[in-house]
Amino acid sequence: MVKETKFYDLLGVSPTADDSSLKKAYRKLAMKYHPDKNPSAGDKFKEISNAYEVLSNPDKRKIYDQGGEQAIKEGGSGGSSGFHSPMDVFDMFFGGGDPFGRGRRAGPRRTKNLVHQLSVSLEDMYNGTLRKLALQKNVICDSCEGIGGKPGCFVKCQNCRGTGMQVRVQQIGPGMMQQIQSMCQECHGEGESVDPKLRCKKCNGRKVNRERKILEVNVDKGMEDGQKITFSGEGDQEPGLEAGDIIIVLDEKQHPVYKRNGMDLVMKMEISLTEALCGMKKVIQTLDDRALVIQTVPGEVVKTGDFKAVHDEGMPQYRNPFEKGRLIISFEVNFPPNLDPAVAAQLAQILPTEPEPIIPDDHEEVDLHDFDPKSDRQSNARQQYDEDDDVHGGHGPGVSCATQ
Repeated sequence: MVKETKFYDLLGVSPTADDSSLKKAYRKLAMKYHPDKNPSAGDKFKEISNAYEVLSNPDKRKIYDQGGEQAIKEGGSGGSSGFHSPMDVFDMFFGGGDPFGRGRRAGPRRTKNLVHQLSVSLEDMYNGTLRKLALQKNVICDSCEGIGGKPGCFVKCQNCRGTGMQVRVQQIGPGMMQQIQSMCQECHGEGESVDPKLRCKKCNGRKVNRERKILEVNVDKGMEDGQKITFSGEGDQEPGLEAGDIIIVLDEKQHPVYKRNGMDLVMKMEISLTEALCGMKKVIQTLDDRALVIQTVPGEVVKTGDFKAVHDEGMPQYRNPFEKGRLIISFEVNFPPNLDPAVAAQLAQILPTEPEPIIPDDHEEVDLHDFDPKSDRQSNARQQYDEDDDVHGGHGPGVSCATQ
């Protein structure tokens, strides 16, 4: 014999109904009174959700049958007190999906993932490193165990009248009104708040506390810019929800010498004209502080825009650090600003000769001048601006200024 039948009556079933009958009844009523389909039935939706939450749980159903609704609110014989959000009950029933066709959400409901950016140098990505990152996250209050206060502390939210939703009417035109529904900001959609007299002193009824967390981030050799490192279940905690993840996104700092291209390292090297023509020997400092000596043989000519590669001196492969890419060197030859005519004559004797051009009898000799395209564009822009002022700055015909 049950003490009261209110919850059974809300679902339209008898006190002897089995799980299948409860599910069938709740599915039909939840689809009918869901706020998205029936915005004015918020109270009814909450009542049937609370009823199903209790009756579908064997322990809570036993407490309800023996002591009624008040026993559920007070926690009963060791049971959990209060009710979940009606939206939570709805989502859990439909497996996190949406019966109204707005997409499905697989798995249990979780808090949002926390994303943090971590700046790392190219040396760190080459050699690997361990970094410590301090951040703030929500942790379920250990004093009230995420309830927000003592048993029986919940009272009906006065802001939304227990529906968990707020409805406001907005005028969008003459004689035209728009009804906008949103989650209640006071109770965060739960439809109830904590009685100030029974509120937890540690979390002040928020159910969670803000705590500092130190993460040890292991940056492995060969990791790339934008690569993500995930700490599963280390995100914000919230009662009734699975904790989300903390995701660390690596941000590679710009290096003064090297530029990364996949597993290859690219660098630019300036050499003199003498080195380009007669051979060179250069020392390169690697990202792990080794000294590499590169050289060309006499007679090998290096031109601006030429590339050379040193194999196995690029970035290590992620999770296979013994395999490395290439070190690619781009050369730029620096020419002297001018030459002594006597030296130029001597070079002409040494360097390969060029055939003399055939000059026709009827020809003109012109002078070459230095030309800077950037300066020329700026000069033309200023000249055009001055011409526009001359055209528009004066008075039109027939107009004169009168002085008094």
